[in-house]
Amino acid sequence: MRAYRFRIYPSKKQEELLNKHLWLAKELWNELLEHCKQTYEDFGYFPTKNTLQLMVKNYGLYSQTQQETAHRVYNAVINVFKMRKKGVKRGFPRFKSFDRMKSLNYPQSGFWLEKKLKITPFGELTIKKHREVKGRIKTLTLKREASGKWFAIFCVETPKEIPKENKGEAVGIDLGLKTFATLSDGEVINNPRHFKRYEERLALVQRELSKKKKRSTNRKRAKIRVAKLYEKVADCRRDFLHKISTELVNDYSIIVLEKLASQEMSEENYGKQINDAGWNMFANMLAYKAEGAGCSVVFVNPKNTSKMCSRCRNVRNDLTLQDRTYACPECGLSTDRDLNAARNILTRATPGQGGSNACNSLLERDAAEAASMKQEAHILYGWEHVTKPTP
Repeated sequence: MRAYRFRIYPSKKQEELLNKHLWLAKELWNELLEHCKQTYEDFGYFPTKNTLQLMVKNYGLYSQTQQETAHRVYNAVINVFKMRKKGVKRGFPRFKSFDRMKSLNYPQSGFWLEKKLKITPFGELTIKKHREVKGRIKTLTLKREASGKWFAIFCVETPKEIPKENKGEAVGIDLGLKTFATLSDGEVINNPRHFKRYEERLALVQRELSKKKKRSTNRKRAKIRVAKLYEKVADCRRDFLHKISTELVNDYSIIVLEKLASQEMSEENYGKQINDAGWNMFANMLAYKAEGAGCSVVFVNPKNTSKMCSRCRNVRNDLTLQDRTYACPECGLSTDRDLNAARNILTRATPGQGGSNACNSLLERDAAEAASMKQEAHILYGWEHVTKPTP
């Protein structure tokens, strides 16, 4: 399955109708959610999916869009208790304002894509198809961004293709903040710090927004200016990550990363910088691009990758974030801290492979260590077929 995202340009009348349908979808969501809460208070259980589907008939939306909204409400309510049983904290679904209702879903029919996009009941909408859709279109989502732009997102079932043959080498990647990424072969990718470039301008437009009178036309305009600037930052970040990830999957056959809990890390320290770097987005891009490029992506345990010597496996517990050079007191290795970590990351997934710097006397121990970590690592695309150590 692939997702294609295209910009659409509705006319003024079409945009008014789209916004009207968003408002109806918002009202429908709130009405169904209120019914769920009231039913639970009165009878001690939630209504079934079929009950919610019967409530949405003749509401003013396209029939399948109405049903999809009912399904979303039901799944949102039920998933709360499923996640709580697993020990995951999850809040109850909230009532939506118009700004929080952003999409209309067409799960099966009601749309046709040719030179223009024809949608029931909006008619033909101008669409910018910057690439051809390969495969069978399954669903359509019309999404309105905070900046006021509209997008059509197609979920497409693509035909199976024979993966390309990739004869590149294996590489370990250490993600960071001072530099975005350091590769085990010595290459360094600088951190562009997109948010920092626009930070002063963002502060200015947000101060202007805070001074506007609530519910006024000027406040709505100022709000759109803020949203457009945030969208600019997000677009720059996405463009950078797409270019880097495409280059890596084409150049290397095995890419090894740490399995980082970036959300938990951002809640403790350096949250703004971690979110700006986009580590999770980068890892997801590598994972889905690797299949078509004939590449394998491996996630390994990040424990002590920065504190362990890539030559003799000695662990230094006295290192701090300010120490940018790794100096091993046992074997005398002195190298960049991030480069040392990238080599350790590669070693954990591919013991004995070129670039790991693992000594022959430690090869057997490395293999045992990698086998124990295999249960914990998030492994994609059958990497076990390529991690057999070479003699």
